[in-house]
Amino acid sequence: MLLDELMKRLDEKKDRIIEIRRYLHQYPELSFEEEETAKYISDFYTDVQVDSIETNFGGQRGIVVTIKGSKPGKTIAIRADFDALPIKEETGLPFASKNEGAMHACGHDGHTAYMLVLAETLAEFKDRLTGIIKVIHQPAEEKPPGGALAMIEAGVLKGVDAILGIHVMSTMKTGTIHYRSGNTQTGRSYFKLVIQGKGGHGSSPHLANDAIVAASSFVMNMQTIVSRRINPFDTASITIGNFDGKGTFNVIKDSVTLEGDVRTMSPETREIVANGLRNFSDGLETSFRVKTKFEYTNDYPVLYNDPDVTEQVRQALFHASIPEVKAIEETPPQPPSEDFAYYLEKVPGCFFYVGAMPESGEVYPHHHPKFNINEKSLIISAKAMAAVVVSFCGGDN
Repeated sequence: MLLDELMKRLDEKKDRIIEIRRYLHQYPELSFEEEETAKYISDFYTDVQVDSIETNFGGQRGIVVTIKGSKPGKTIAIRADFDALPIKEETGLPFASKNEGAMHACGHDGHTAYMLVLAETLAEFKDRLTGIIKVIHQPAEEKPPGGALAMIEAGVLKGVDAILGIHVMSTMKTGTIHYRSGNTQTGRSYFKLVIQGKGGHGSSPHLANDAIVAASSFVMNMQTIVSRRINPFDTASITIGNFDGKGTFNVIKDSVTLEGDVRTMSPETREIVANGLRNFSDGLETSFRVKTKFEYTNDYPVLYNDPDVTEQVRQALFHASIPEVKAIEETPPQPPSEDFAYYLEKVPGCFFYVGAMPESGEVYPHHHPKFNINEKSLIISAKAMAAVVVSFCGGDN
């Protein structure tokens, strides 16, 4: 059967997947700056029998590779991201980052490595596939507005019937695959509040108007949005990541800037939070006689997995009987946001997860300077995506 032969061929290349991952891990590049990574990816396909390769797709170093089956059928897209994070690596790995201040702390090096070898292998079997497979190598997932938007605007989803993606997860056990139907990952918003008061001396507070006091009131009151405005069965979190009130100990601060992060699991909840924050900001002007400037921006939307596509993914994984996979489980909603959600707003698809928990030592979450993955997850990712691709495009089983 086609899938059995694909799996066997991937097994023969699993060490190569790890080699590619380790190379990419040593040379991470930040979002919208991935010049050498994009070149590495495009060079990889030089001798691969794909039908087309488009570089600088969307004007941001995206790469789209097309593999055409021998007979008409569905067009599916499979996506891997390739940017890194502005984090100084502290893993001590022999292949640790050589680019100071940049690190693959989210697993995108692994995504790219498995996808390159999978695409190469699918191309070897394209005479036994139907339809069209678009392989999307996407830059800038980590930094809003994200790389997905530009690729969508450039037409990457034209004619696509379904899109699929995998994320390796250090917090999930290696040997497990996780899926979820419907709303799966939170949408994300950003806000900034500038509070202008009146500076003064600490000995004469009545002659000043303390911006820090007003800002502190905002921070405390905003927590009531989640506790008193959001349905307890809904998901929302609000975080102040920056409270810029630094000054001299005996001087009343003239101006304070706050920046924050909002995560929600539905557009309706996102709007409730936005309105609540605006109301508290406006209220400061009356309560504290300060001036406020409030900005609120929605970026990555809620990630919604199409139920029908997700069920096809689940069944494909179950019937594939991948030897390295011990369990295929439904996951609860995931708190992080992901710009794959933009694709899913346009076409049905499924974003699922492959466990990559290290076998020993402490487990560090994504975006941590000591983050690492179990490299066994890479062959599992390649085989899992192969199984799903065959379920859509397996003309010769």
